[in-house]
Amino acid sequence: MRDTRPRIDAAQSFAMPAGPQAPPQRERAGLAVLLTLLGATLLGTVINNALNVPLRDITGDLGVSLSSGVLVVSSFVLVLAAGMALSGWVGDRFGRRRTIIASLALMAVAMVGAALAPSLPVLVAMRALQGMACAAYPPAVMGMLATIYGPSQRARTMSAWAAANGIGQAVGPPLGGLLADLAGWRAIFWCLAPVAVILLVATVLLVPNDRGRATALHWPGAVSLTLGAALLMTAATAVPQPVVPAWLIVTLTVAGVGLLAVFVTSSANAAAPIIRPRLIVESRFLRSTVAASAQMFCLAATLVAVPLYVTGTLGRTTAVTGLLVLALPAAMALLAPVVGLLSERGRPRWILRTGLVLLAAAELLLGLYAGTAARSTALLVALLLTVGVGVALVQTPSAAGATRSPAGRSGAALGLFNMMRFGGSALGAAWVAVVYPYGNLLLLFAGCATVALVGLVVSFVGPDPSPLDTDPAPPVTTSG
Repeated sequence: MRDTRPRIDAAQSFAMPAGPQAPPQRERAGLAVLLTLLGATLLGTVINNALNVPLRDITGDLGVSLSSGVLVVSSFVLVLAAGMALSGWVGDRFGRRRTIIASLALMAVAMVGAALAPSLPVLVAMRALQGMACAAYPPAVMGMLATIYGPSQRARTMSAWAAANGIGQAVGPPLGGLLADLAGWRAIFWCLAPVAVILLVATVLLVPNDRGRATALHWPGAVSLTLGAALLMTAATAVPQPVVPAWLIVTLTVAGVGLLAVFVTSSANAAAPIIRPRLIVESRFLRSTVAASAQMFCLAATLVAVPLYVTGTLGRTTAVTGLLVLALPAAMALLAPVVGLLSERGRPRWILRTGLVLLAAAELLLGLYAGTAARSTALLVALLLTVGVGVALVQTPSAAGATRSPAGRSGAALGLFNMMRFGGSALGAAWVAVVYPYGNLLLLFAGCATVALVGLVVSFVGPDPSPLDTDPAPPVTTSG
C-alpha cells in the first residue's frame, strides 16, 4: 500500500530552535531523537573496547594463549572497518532507520551468543557479528543527523556525535574491567545486550522514518572495496606478529592494493557506482578523511603505548593507569560541544588545522617525556589532556566537513569516511606493536607526530570549498 503520509523536513519537525514558536513537546522530541541516535554510537564504541582490559581473563577461561585471544579484539575491528562502505549503501537503499533497527537486533543476538560462547572460535565469530552490526551505526547515524538537523546545526550535532565517541572511549575499558572483576567477563555482554534492545525500541518509537532509495548495488565496486580494505588492514595487523611469514603479509598487501585499483577503475565509468572516485578526492571530503584518519592513528597509538609505558617503566598499577589515561578521552568528550559552537561561529578548517598542530606537538613531547628519566605524573596527565584537546579539535570539523561535502549525500561515502577513521586506528595500534618492543618511545611518538603533520599538509591541498552549503541528505518522512 502506498505511503500517503506527507513528506516533512525533519529539521523543521524535530530541531526547532527554542523560543515562543517552538512547542516544548517538539523540543523534547528533537532531544529524544538525538539521544537515541547518539546512544547507538555510544554502544558501538563501548562494546569495541570493553574487552581490552579483561582480555587476559578471557583467554585464561577459554584455555587459549594471549596471542590467540587478540582475535577477540581484532575480529571486531576488521569486520567493522571493512563493512562500513557497504553498510552505508544498505542504509541508503533500505532506509537508515531500518538499518539501525536491524543492526541493533543483530547486536543484541550477537552479545547473547558471545555471553554463551563455549570456545574461542565461537566468541570470535560472535565478535565479528558485533562488528558487522556496529559497522552500520556511523554512516547511518551521521547521515540521519545531517538530514534531521540540517546545515545550520551541522557542527553542533557532529560535536555531540564526537562527544559520544569520546565518552565511549572513556567508559569502555573501565566498565569492562569492573564488570569482569565483579561477575566475570561474560557479564559484559549480559549487561550490554539489554541496552541494545532498549535502543532498538527507542529507535522504532522515536526516530523519523526514511524510505530509502531504489538504487542497484554495483557489485564489482562494492566487493573490491570491501575485500581490498579488509586485506590491507589484515596485513597491517599481521606485521608485528612473528608467527606470520613475511611473504603472506606482502601477498595480502599486494592483493589489497590490487582490489582497490579494481574498485577505482570499475567505479569510474559505472552508471551507479557505490561511490564515485572523483567525490573521494574532492577537497572537502579528502581533507576531512585524511585528518580524521591521522587523528585516530594518534589516538589509538597513544591509548595503547601510554598504558604499556605506565604499567611497565613507571611501575604503576592497572587501576592507577586507567585513571591516568582517562584524562585523554575525558578531554575529548568535554571539549566536543565547545568545538561544535566554535565551528559554527568561526572557521572550522582552521580549528581542524589547530588540532593537528596541537596533536603533532603533544605526541612529540610525549616521546621526549618517555625518552628521559622524567616521572612527573602531573606532566604526563597534562600531555594526555593536550592530546585529547587536539583530537577534539579535529574530530568535529572533520565529521562536519565529510557530511557537508558532495560525497556526504551518499551513505557509502560516509561509510568510507568511517572506514578510513578506523583504518587509521588499526594502523596506530600496529605501529605501537612494531616499535614498542624495541624501547624507542621517541621514535614511536615521533611517528605519530609525523602522521598528524601529514594530515595538516593535506588540509591545505586543493581550493577552499565555499562556506555556503545545502543540506546534502534527502528529506525524511515522519514515523507516525
